[in-house]
Amino acid sequence: MTAPGAGPKGAAGHTTVVHDAAELVVGPADPDTRSDRPLEILEDAALVAVGGEVVATGPTDELTREYPIENADTAVDASGKAVVPGFVDPHTHAVFAGDRSDEFEAKLRGKTYQEILAEGGGILRTVRATRETSTDDLVENLLAHLDVMLARGSTTVEVKSGYGLETETELRTLEAIARADERHPIDLVPTFLGAHAVPEGRDAAEYVDEVVEEQLPAVADQGIAEFCDVFCEQGVFNVSQSRRVLEAGIEHDLTPKVHAEELSHLGGTKLAAEVGAASADHLLHSTDEDVEALIEAGTVPVLLPGTAFGLGADYADARAFLDAGAPVAVATDFNPNCHSRSMEFVQTLSCVEMGMTPAEALVAATKNAALAIDRDDGTGTLREGAPADALVLEAPSYAHVAYRFDTSAVETVLKGGVVAARTGDRP
Repeated sequence: MTAPGAGPKGAAGHTTVVHDAAELVVGPADPDTRSDRPLEILEDAALVAVGGEVVATGPTDELTREYPIENADTAVDASGKAVVPGFVDPHTHAVFAGDRSDEFEAKLRGKTYQEILAEGGGILRTVRATRETSTDDLVENLLAHLDVMLARGSTTVEVKSGYGLETETELRTLEAIARADERHPIDLVPTFLGAHAVPEGRDAAEYVDEVVEEQLPAVADQGIAEFCDVFCEQGVFNVSQSRRVLEAGIEHDLTPKVHAEELSHLGGTKLAAEVGAASADHLLHSTDEDVEALIEAGTVPVLLPGTAFGLGADYADARAFLDAGAPVAVATDFNPNCHSRSMEFVQTLSCVEMGMTPAEALVAATKNAALAIDRDDGTGTLREGAPADALVLEAPSYAHVAYRFDTSAVETVLKGGVVAARTGDRP
């Protein structure tokens, strides 16, 4: 694994040529074409990146005449292999302290998520551990998780705060995200989630006052967070409380996101649509009306099959969203209650448990996932002008990402056209 800080996220003037790929997945197919293929795939293809940006894709013979391999700063032989865009993970809680593996056993013995939370476990247990951990240690914890994510193909990752539940620790958590972003090849997207749970000994309405009147102004002054999220759920924050948090976030120039319909149907999906949220996430209990509302609002549905897997719960109805034409995204939801850092495994679950095809899952983990974090610069594709974030697979087809779930299919990770990880370095 490339050590944090060992390389840039894209080197100025650096030329990279990936050549002789059996398949080069450029991105989703143009819906205006008559092709039945959901992906634009080039065969026997090459990709050229200059200064961290894709400048050309096409037949290897043509591109290597224009950009000779021997002149490249980096040349990657992809003979017999597939090349796909780097994965975008649009929903994680990757900065935290402590361990909750014993709660996994408790759930297997029949305890529910809500029961564990009521006993002082769950989010509140992680909050106590995070508050007691230094910012330096939070940074190191996050960097270790990012190393695993990078090796498994994630090149852009959203990270939420939310294990502070008071101003000082929420700010320290966001600082840890910013510091890790400076040191690690992965691009991090910071989200403020002060309304993640109700702190011990507090009333929800009273705590919302604190989030709106104290935490959000401090977060805005700090200037790190891009998004404001809220856990809109029965027993946590109701729709009106969630609306208040999100609208206050908008006043501080933070784009809204919503944890919606995870454990029950409360109305968080329609709230996300009404406030123009970038995404509504979880959606296990969403209705057809919810699906229509998201599409009309341009809000991306983010499905988190790893959470359902870890809880032994039902999965979101991906087909309902897909058949309606929604740009479905998927994410790991990596957190102490869903300890998966692999977007490859998420794609496997998307196919096996949610009925998606490998092509649909790949689009959901790349282009659509980028939409969920407002990245419209080509992130999640390998089209000309897009960031040169690419994965060379140890396999001839993109389908192996979801198909091969025993080990990672990722051989080489390019971030901004620079090799950031290889198979032999995998932690």
